[in-house]
Amino acid sequence: MRTIFEILLLLTVISVGGILITENRHPVKTFCWILIICILPVFGLVLWFFFGTSKRNKRLIDEKQLQVLKSIVVRTYPDRIEENIQGNSADLSKLLWMTGRSIPLKGNSLKVYTVCQEMYDDLVRDLKTATDHIHFEFFKFEDDQIGRRIGEILIAKARAGVQVRVQYDHVANYFRGKFYNWLKEGGVEVEPFLKVSLPFLSSDTNYRNHRKIVIIDGRIGYAGGMNIAQRYATGIKRGNWRDTHFRVVGPAVSEMQVVFLTDWCFSRKELLDDQRFFPRVESDDNVTMQIASSGPMDQWNVTMQGMMRIITRAKSYVYIQSPYLIPTEPVMSALRDTALAGVDVRLMIPYHGDRGVIPALASRSYVAQALEAGVKVYFYNGGYLHAKTIVSDDEIVTIGSTNLDVRSFEQDFEINAFIYDSNLAVQMKEIFLRDQDDCSWVTAEQWAYRPKLEKVKESVARLFSPLL
Repeated sequence: MRTIFEILLLLTVISVGGILITENRHPVKTFCWILIICILPVFGLVLWFFFGTSKRNKRLIDEKQLQVLKSIVVRTYPDRIEENIQGNSADLSKLLWMTGRSIPLKGNSLKVYTVCQEMYDDLVRDLKTATDHIHFEFFKFEDDQIGRRIGEILIAKARAGVQVRVQYDHVANYFRGKFYNWLKEGGVEVEPFLKVSLPFLSSDTNYRNHRKIVIIDGRIGYAGGMNIAQRYATGIKRGNWRDTHFRVVGPAVSEMQVVFLTDWCFSRKELLDDQRFFPRVESDDNVTMQIASSGPMDQWNVTMQGMMRIITRAKSYVYIQSPYLIPTEPVMSALRDTALAGVDVRLMIPYHGDRGVIPALASRSYVAQALEAGVKVYFYNGGYLHAKTIVSDDEIVTIGSTNLDVRSFEQDFEINAFIYDSNLAVQMKEIFLRDQDDCSWVTAEQWAYRPKLEKVKESVARLFSPLL
């Protein structure tokens, strides 16, 4: 019996090794996985099953189905497609189009939120105005005071004849089944994304839909870093929850709609391509935006490549806010190279984490690399910083769900707006500079003298960063 088991184990190890080699990943990653599986075959195979399998050969939606949705956007807004973006952003716009078919659309009106309660108040008012449909997708939609308040509105609208669709990350909300059943019983269409029977018995466990999207009647859109949870409004033990979100009215909502409907098609196996989901919307402003989505099933790392382009093309400054600093090697190289070229690169992260000590420790393990190249690092002390923003050269801004970490870049489904508007860029720069007042600025010399035990803990935590 033992011999049969050993033979099967050997064949499995050989098969997995073949899969790893033919996937053509980075040689170091491939070698590490093969080494772990060969030395500790049972443990290594289990670890690979949960955290090492790749979804690059799959697609959220058939290319023809995606083209159907994109063609509706083009047909609705033939005069709003921006083909003449000026300055350093022109190549960024083309990059986002080539990698993610993100359409640059002008004629949008935008409002930015840095206080969660203000966003919730506006969202509640907008939800109550819905007459046709509400599309609602969040990484976390919690069963608390805020969640119940919004849930009651969604149910009331569904009972009034509005089509209400809610999509959520299944693993992140696995133990909220009663809450989602309550929404279903109220007439809301509810669909989990990447549904798993048990969170730790599926190879999908390590892949999350981290997007936060609301579309109301195809006319109003919300996206950014804020989830639906009471603690976002009232704060946590360390203080206020500092986040960034936006509300948009205009053509860009149609591209947000495409992202939601793509996810819905993947989860429900139902393509919703009715023109009524894409009404023509006029706004009072003329902001140009591209909505970029990315995920582990995409051919390209769209948001990561877009962020890197902003960083590397910066001439004067680039200011970044992120709850985590666990970058891929290309992103870290972009930060360092840009700083070494004399650009004012500033990075703001929280010193302490919101979900255990390991992510914060892992983030701090990268600080020395940034500092030695001249990146200015600020630790936010005003509460917990959860914002995911980049602003550069009074010209370009990105706001969304994408953290500056390997999980967001390679394992999560994300959405970001890339916004070409000098007024908004100046506003976001001023927000960053105000936040600096609540930060501790650390120098390379100061950082080098922190306790050795801290350095060891950070290095150990860094080993687990791909799993965080």
